[in-house]
Order: sequence, then C-alpha cells, then structure tokens
Amino acid sequence: MRLYLGLVHYPVYNKEGKTIASAITVADLHDISRAAKTYGVSRFFVINPLKDQRDLAEKVKAHWTSGFGAQYNKDRKEALELMSVVDSIDEAVTDIESIENEAPTIVATDASRHEAKPLSYGEARRFVNEGRVLFLLFGTGWGLDKDLLMRAQYTLEPVMGRSSYNHLSVRSAAAIILDRIAG
Repeated sequence: MRLYLGLVHYPVYNKEGKTIASAITVADLHDISRAAKTYGVSRFFVINPLKDQRDLAEKVKAHWTSGFGAQYNKDRKEALELMSVVDSIDEAVTDIESIENEAPTIVATDASRHEAKPLSYGEARRFVNEGRVLFLLFGTGWGLDKDLLMRAQYTLEPVMGRSSYNHLSVRSAAAIILDRIAG
C-alpha cells in the first residue's frame, strides 16, 4: 500500500488561533505508529521544525528500535521502525518521492468541514485501492494552518460522532481514519 502519514507540529494553530510549532506528545508517537503498522502504512512522518523536539522523538524511537525497548517489546519495535522524524513537510514529500518515484497526493485532515477540495472516506479508500500515493496530514495543537490546508490537494471529511462535540485527540482521529480508508 502506498499510504503515508504525517503528524504535523508546524504550521498548526494554538487555542488563540496563532500559528505555532507544537510540542511532541510521546503517546502520539507510540499510538500512531502502532495504528500505522496495523493498517499497512508505508511510513509515518513526525514533522517538527524544533531540534529539541526532533531529538526527543528520535530518542523515543531509538529506545524502542535499538535500545532496551527493542528486546522488551518486539511489537513496539516493529511499529516504531515505521517512524521517520523530519523538520518539514517538504522534507517528508521529498522522501516519499524518492521511495515512490512520484509525488504524493497530499490529503489534509481537519475537524471542520471544508467546501473547497473535499474528499470522502470512500474516495480516499478508492485512491488507496487503486495504488495512488497518498500522504495524509494530521494536525496537532488546534489543527493545521489554513495555508497548509490550501496547499493540500484534498481535505478529508471530518470524523463526526453522534453529538456535536468534535475534539478528538490526534491519535484517536488517526486510528478512526485509518480504519475507514485502509481497514
């Protein structure tokens, strides 16, 4: 399957609506890596421009892939081996292009519905089944910056429950979305 995930820490919004670089949450690294491995994702990119944050993610990865954790939990090792830590979306796209020999279709996720460039789960599933290279971007903080949403070729429809409340953790949203398009 030619499906890639990006956990974007910049550019994202804070709760005041300012564009920021958010901090890495270690639980996101573990849980999204495990979901990615379960659903056959090719690579999971952690995207953060801050060196100390990238170092943290690399330290977590090293612990579980070559340190004590690799012996302690081989399943976690296998999942975290999918993770690549990069400083920008452009770096991730370049990596995907070098692997796939083509540019990926960038699909942003957002908790709000967008009229411009919408993509349903059925259409995304069809893209995956047709072998298209998809790069799904998940925002941290309070969501992806509007300029990044405009850069994407599509914006996936939001995950909606039975109530109007719609504020899932990014790791929960990633798992639901993966199940809908790759399950």
